[in-house]
Amino acid sequence: MKKISPNHTCPCGSNKKYKKCCQIYHKGALPSNALYLMKSRYSAYVASNANYIIKTTHPDNPDYTDNIKEWRESILAFSQNTNFLGLEILEFIDGKEEAFVTFRAKFDNGEMIEKSHFLKVNNRWLYYDKIR
Repeated sequence: MKKISPNHTCPCGSNKKYKKCCQIYHKGALPSNALYLMKSRYSAYVASNANYIIKTTHPDNPDYTDNIKEWRESILAFSQNTNFLGLEILEFIDGKEEAFVTFRAKFDNGEMIEKSHFLKVNNRWLYYDKIR
């Protein structure tokens, strides 16, 4: 796992220290909305925290698999072979049980723009899928 110093600026773009931002979610606190979940998932990719990605993915997500070992290896391969250069939130549509976050993630080999769909299940926000 890539180590992010607790005193380093959080990768999510909040300008807060990691220990006062996404690390609290990585250690078990529940994000209060889908935006915080999305940002903490981005930081988890930066930190190669595959367990957090798996734990915050909805079981009906197309990438979800019961083969956790293979899924974890796939996440780690992506995280460890990617240089993450920044996250920009383009739109956040909040709801009580469903929410959407459109973001731009920049990498050393380009960028991606995605509109992510989140659902609240048993008082926990989960990444459901991306809107195509």
